[in-house]
Amino acid sequence: MALHIVLVEPEIPANTGNIARTCAATGTHLHLVRPLGFNTDDKTLKRAGLDYWYAVHIEYHDSFEELQALYPHSRYFFATTKANKRYADIQFQDEDFLVFGKETKGLPPELLQANLDTCIRMPMTDKVRSLNLSNSAAIVVFEALRQLDFPGME
Repeated sequence: MALHIVLVEPEIPANTGNIARTCAATGTHLHLVRPLGFNTDDKTLKRAGLDYWYAVHIEYHDSFEELQALYPHSRYFFATTKANKRYADIQFQDEDFLVFGKETKGLPPELLQANLDTCIRMPMTDKVRSLNLSNSAAIVVFEALRQLDFPGME
């Protein structure tokens, strides 16, 4: 049993490191879609993930299409401030993929347009454009895990 977090072209190593730590703590698989905005041996990336990298199931993909070809029967949910559905309104299932875009631009518009029914957002005030990427990933993955009764977690 596992959920999956997908980061499409992440730019900030500390965010990816923080998300990797969340993945280690929850048994969530991490998928990084290239190009990455940093080198994977970046010390900031390693520091943010602390010494938990051994516990992270991580896969690298050259494109989102490549990832989908490897997991063609999975459900994908696309986090965006432009969605109508809230993340808490979704009935998450084991093996769902939670997809997040780059920090500066989010997910590509064509990807969102092709997946309107599975775009999700986090409610927030109009005082900010968006939440931090690592916070957003943690919010959604913990809601999904809550719905699944925190499998494999104490």
